[in-house]
Amino acid sequence: MTVAQQINWDFKTNGNLEIKNKNGKRIYFEDSSGFWTKREYDSKCNQIYYENSNGRWRKSEYDSEGNLSYFEKLNGFWKKMEYDSQGNLIYYEDSTGRITDKRPKPCSDKEIVIDGVKYKLTKV
Repeated sequence: MTVAQQINWDFKTNGNLEIKNKNGKRIYFEDSSGFWTKREYDSKCNQIYYENSNGRWRKSEYDSEGNLSYFEKLNGFWKKMEYDSQGNLIYYEDSTGRITDKRPKPCSDKEIVIDGVKYKLTKV
């Protein structure tokens, strides 16, 4: 049962049903055909969930700086990201196997062997 059905919404008199949160963001919409959408937002007004009456959905997560850090949708596709302190993308991975890793790599405790002699790498 849809929200409009639950509250006996009269579409002829009132038009489409639209519900917004305290920040003015649409959290529910329904039209006279029965099509509906619903959305959820985090405390920073980032949309974290979307679903509609056709069965489509997607969810998102954001880091403390508001950068998209995770995304997933109905077909199983997902991606995750990490950012540096300037907001630059430094890591990306998705469900297709694509990985881009630009995160800094520490050199400590790394050894290489040249002509049989071991050398320890240090950051300069």
